[in-house]
Amino acid sequence: QVQLVESGGGLVQAGDSLRLSCAASGRTFSAHDMGWYRQAPGKEREFVAGITRSGSSTWYIDSVKGRFTISRDNAKNTVSLQMNSLKPEDTAIYYCNAVVNGRRPGFGFWGQGTQVTVSS
Repeated sequence: QVQLVESGGGLVQAGDSLRLSCAASGRTFSAHDMGWYRQAPGKEREFVAGITRSGSSTWYIDSVKGRFTISRDNAKNTVSLQMNSLKPEDTAIYYCNAVVNGRRPGFGFWGQGTQVTVSS
């Protein structure tokens, strides 16, 4: 079974950048489209960005297009999210997971997530 460990979050000011990383254990990592999700206080968890198994295609929600970039390294079983021009509304706990049907989480479990807090 795959295990997910997210890292890289922190407290930053609006306009700053952060790079999140997700380390996945297990030999099936490269068999899955992967993605990043986030959950803001008082809100449901939402899909943010996805990347295909090979890394050849990526997709994003409108609010992060042009600011966030998802990437993966199948040799290292990692998926990353480069976040630039951060805004206070990006404040959330960020999680990685497999992606199915474009936006739905594919694994029936979550890692601990990593907190991103953006001050104005």
